[in-house]
Amino acid sequence: MPTAEKAQVIEQAKEWYSKSAGVIFADYRGLSVKEMQGLRSNLRKQGAEIHVIKNTLFRIAAGEDVNALPTEFHNGTTAYAYIFEDEAGCAKALLDFAKSSKKLVVKGGYFGGKAFSAKEVEALSTLPPRDVLIAQVIGTIAAPLSQLASTVEAIYAQPIRTIYAVADKAEKGDAA
Repeated sequence: MPTAEKAQVIEQAKEWYSKSAGVIFADYRGLSVKEMQGLRSNLRKQGAEIHVIKNTLFRIAAGEDVNALPTEFHNGTTAYAYIFEDEAGCAKALLDFAKSSKKLVVKGGYFGGKAFSAKEVEALSTLPPRDVLIAQVIGTIAAPLSQLASTVEAIYAQPIRTIYAVADKAEKGDAA
């Protein structure tokens, strides 16, 4: 039976896990407190939180999902980055920090019921932000619709232009 403090940590971790779109696992060995605070601040801006909790408590919080994870993700010194908003943006922020600090090592991630290797998380970080992807999809859908509207407008406008041209010609013929 876990102590009251551990039970509280498990409940908090369950809440983070259930609300998150995914989790990125990172080895934080060698990071100073100041560096970790800076990382937390950067991730909060992107819509994520990073927490260091005991691996056994994370396993309890993750429940059955932990069976889909490689054991190296949740063993050793592990920080858990819970992604709440933009998965690609958060992965990019975490990997940028890892490259600049040389101390943080991304182990992998878990998104939508699938485990991602460190290379797959890196590939995720290269995707454009969600807003840009949505704009690209809308643009792709809207372009043919815009062309269709122009074509339909031209079909209706052509007879009207012809009638005006005949009327102008007849009017000039009457005036002469």
